[in-house]
Amino acid sequence: MPQLILFLIVAAIAWFGYRKFVLDAERLARQRERVRKQQQTGSQGTLVKDPATGEYRLKQD
Repeated sequence: MPQLILFLIVAAIAWFGYRKFVLDAERLARQRERVRKQQQTGSQGTLVKDPATGEYRLKQD
């Protein structure tokens, strides 16, 4: 029985580690695609409106 519990704990840790890896890889791919599009069009970034002041600023990554 203790072996089964240990195996389940290790499996859960492996699953969460795998999901974290996949999510990070997808985020990095989206960021690289955004940078590639910015270089292709010559833009310097994405503007985001600040709700408090109403001013537009470059989006911070």
